[in-house]
Amino acid sequence: MTGPVPPKRRWFDALAWTALALLILVTAAHLLTKPPAMPDYEDVRADWKPSEAWLYDRDGRLLDSERVDFERRRMAWVPLADIARPVRDAVVASEDKRYWSHGGVDWLAIASAAKTRWTGGRSRGASTLPMQLAGFLAPDLALPGQRGWLNKIRQMRAGQDLAAHWTREQMLEAYFNLVPLRGETQGIGAGARALFGKSPADMDRTDAALFAGLLPNPAAGAETLGQRACRVAGAKDCTAIRGAAATLVSGERIAQLDPALAPHLAVRLLDKPGKRVTTTIDRRIQEAAIVALKRQLAGLGADRVRDGAVVVLDNATGDVLAYVGGVGLKSTAAQVDGANARRQAGSTLKPHLYAQVIEHRWLTAASILDDSPVQLDTASGLYVPKNYDHSFKGPVSVRHALASSLNVPAVRTLLIDDVQQFRDRLWALGYHGLVEDGEYYGFSLALGSAEVSLVEQANAFRTFANHGNWSPVHFVDMRDDREVPRAIVSPAAAFIVGDILADASARTDAFGADSALRLPFWAAAKTGTSKGMRDNWCIGWSDRFTVAVWVGNLEGDSMRAVSGTSGAAPVWRDVMMALHAGNPGKAPAMPADVEARQIALPGTREPPRREYFIRGTGQAEMAAAPAAARRPRITSPVSGSVYALDPDIPLDRQRLGIAVSGEVTGYRLILDKVMLGDADAGQQILPRPGSHMLALVDPGGRMVDRVRFTVR
Repeated sequence: MTGPVPPKRRWFDALAWTALALLILVTAAHLLTKPPAMPDYEDVRADWKPSEAWLYDRDGRLLDSERVDFERRRMAWVPLADIARPVRDAVVASEDKRYWSHGGVDWLAIASAAKTRWTGGRSRGASTLPMQLAGFLAPDLALPGQRGWLNKIRQMRAGQDLAAHWTREQMLEAYFNLVPLRGETQGIGAGARALFGKSPADMDRTDAALFAGLLPNPAAGAETLGQRACRVAGAKDCTAIRGAAATLVSGERIAQLDPALAPHLAVRLLDKPGKRVTTTIDRRIQEAAIVALKRQLAGLGADRVRDGAVVVLDNATGDVLAYVGGVGLKSTAAQVDGANARRQAGSTLKPHLYAQVIEHRWLTAASILDDSPVQLDTASGLYVPKNYDHSFKGPVSVRHALASSLNVPAVRTLLIDDVQQFRDRLWALGYHGLVEDGEYYGFSLALGSAEVSLVEQANAFRTFANHGNWSPVHFVDMRDDREVPRAIVSPAAAFIVGDILADASARTDAFGADSALRLPFWAAAKTGTSKGMRDNWCIGWSDRFTVAVWVGNLEGDSMRAVSGTSGAAPVWRDVMMALHAGNPGKAPAMPADVEARQIALPGTREPPRREYFIRGTGQAEMAAAPAAARRPRITSPVSGSVYALDPDIPLDRQRLGIAVSGEVTGYRLILDKVMLGDADAGQQILPRPGSHMLALVDPGGRMVDRVRFTVR
């Protein structure tokens, strides 16, 4: 039989159970307050990814930035040495005054806070910079609404862990880069520029006080922020600080985060956070192009035209010196890149057509083309080209036709050339939006029915400036990997077309004697307006630069009262003048296979002049072919026409007259396989309802022309 447990044994058991309970409690407390593992400084620094990417000009000057990561807005990591000393001192003094001496936890501050709370006073926070940094690195340590003692102990332990493994400088540097500021801004790099319009190194004592005043509550209003900043600064007169706080809260400095000089190019080239791209852009030229375009669009007014774009190329290198995809103002599609969007080319393709036929020696600059009505029977129906002013000039030279941008002579030139051959030439010049064959575009290709981009336009015209040699454009430095230029246009044809487009007197009929295309130095230019007045172009070059301008409405609606010389040309002129200030452009040297001759042009309105020819094609006189020398053809009725009989008019009074051109002696007309009579006898038809075929046959019975028409 056992006796009672001795008192000594009872005390031992009690102590053992107490120790076990304490061990369990300590273990539980340790586990409950265990913070997540803190990363190394090197890992944090290596993992940092800015939300922005940056675009620089050829000299390293910032052009634009592009937001790539939309979770937070933060810039590149800022080293501690690049943060102004007043900012560092103000933050340490206001947030953790014993930062340089404690081990991650300020026990004196905790004791003071506990005493103040015990006595009912207003407690000051005791979180140290290492503890706050731990919350930035492990957000679950500082979740909203979780301010209990267990969470606070976890944060204290994490702060001690950081202090044991990081240097004080590393912790302070990381704090400045990770601290959340107003809105979505994170870190002093983005905050200094967005809130103060400065770099972190340029912040002064007032900025430092405001920055430190933001930290307890970044969303604070101007009055609260001003009071905090005044306490941090220890200033007696807080008027200036309160004013600065109001400016900061207003957000007006956020626009200074970047100059926003090339937003469309930034979207095109910047695709990764932290990416830095040094472009070929010259910031001075970019700014001049923006100013010129803004001035013109503002002058025209948004009720006439809202959008525009400018591209400037270096002729020798292909470097893009300016790329303005739009300037905003009252645009309704400001995000669309007007420099890269494909729009109908209008008359701007004509120089390439004439260059091709001159190169083949099928025409010369003095050759005579007939600017008179023409109808072309095509697979898709009747095509009847008209000039811009709906008038016709009669016999004109190629020089006059191109310089004055006459449509009908251009279509006749395409008949001499070949639609497919012209389409292939345009493709070789970089117009890679022309993905269909020539038949798809038809004769309207001579008048620019295809869609092209402003960059393509600029580089195709740059080919003329480079004696017919084509090479791609460059947006970034490619000096070590440039493509060998390809000969597309003969130097002689390029020279002659350039001389025509620089000839102010040749374009006087269409544009006047002193249009925006006329510069005080040598420059060649071509304007164009698309169908429906939706697009207006001006592209031209000097000896050193090619400038291309487009104005229009990106949403596709028509412009009002805007033409080639009143829309895009003034912008082209202003940019050209800025580019050549103090160094005017020079005329190109005449190639060896080009000769100059004095010519006369009887039968036209053009006076005798000095003209350029590819050697071997020159003549002293150019004249329009007489009517007898022209190919006989039926000019009326027009193929595809539909005629309606009027029931109120006697049938025999509704005869249809037949007209033919050329020397037709001995030729006969056949209607629906029935002989009608001699072609030169002024035949008339008494029409009957139905579809009819009228043919013209030569004296030998060979059909030389035919038209189809319908009577209803």
